Amino acid sequence: MTLVLFLQQVLNGLLDGVYYLLIALGLSLIFSLGGIVNLAHGAFYAIGAYLTLVLSPYVGFGGSLILSPVAVALLGVLIERFLFRRFYRSDPILSLLLTFGLAMVAEQALRMIFGAPPLSYSIPQALRGQIFLGDFVYSYYRTVLLAIAIGCVAGLWVLLHKTSFGRVVRAGVQNPDMVGALGISLEPYMAAVAALGIGLAGLAGVLLAPIYAVHPAMGAEIITPAFVVVVIGGLGSFWGVVLAALLVGLVKGMMVAVGYSAGSTAAIYLLMLLVLLFRPRGLLGERITRFE
Repeated sequence: MTLVLFLQQVLNGLLDGVYYLLIALGLSLIFSLGGIVNLAHGAFYAIGAYLTLVLSPYVGFGGSLILSPVAVALLGVLIERFLFRRFYRSDPILSLLLTFGLAMVAEQALRMIFGAPPLSYSIPQALRGQIFLGDFVYSYYRTVLLAIAIGCVAGLWVLLHKTSFGRVVRAGVQNPDMVGALGISLEPYMAAVAALGIGLAGLAGVLLAPIYAVHPAMGAEIITPAFVVVVIGGLGSFWGVVLAALLVGLVKGMMVAVGYSAGSTAAIYLLMLLVLLFRPRGLLGERITRFE
């Protein structure tokens, strides 16, 4: 294998890590602040992809890139208001069962509406083509996808670390009792966090719809690697999840590059096992007090 092909495979692996990151950041935020183990998070990713198929004929891919995540985020607000909010003070196993059932309902609903066979969505004409850097050739669309994902992660970091909203959220993750003692209710912030996290999952679905087949079970396929990223990075750690996603993507890409593509998924689970053996809280994880 040539060096150029090796680098292309590694970059493709990092791309996988980036869309794991979009989903894992929402998972981490929702659990850290609300104690909700959201197994339905992958379903919102699938809904975002299907909304792309529905909306694109009317508003184009650019319009879908905006409207689909917004619609999924609004759905997330409703789910938080009428379902999640009932389980903030409950045993996390109850929220796990709730979201598992929600994921099954969402998957079957997609299957009933759109059918079981996979659907395809072509890369928009304006985003087709290749980028040439000497002998290195890479997809223009995948490059744009990376840029959008990096911009979203940077924007979320600014929101969480440079605004009063972010300060309350981070304080609520670390010490919810102190936040409550100051007279600040975390429930409105939890609704915003659910919208952000679930909207990011919907965005990942939009971005990946032109690359992978869109089918009802795609959410179930993505949720396990996303949880792996959260576990490796550590709950409550923004940069831990970012580092874990890049590490998972790098490991997966290198396994494919050296000719062991069949073992690429197993490699990320082995990586999780090694991290948990030596760092049970994850790479940058901290002790989290559940929202009361």
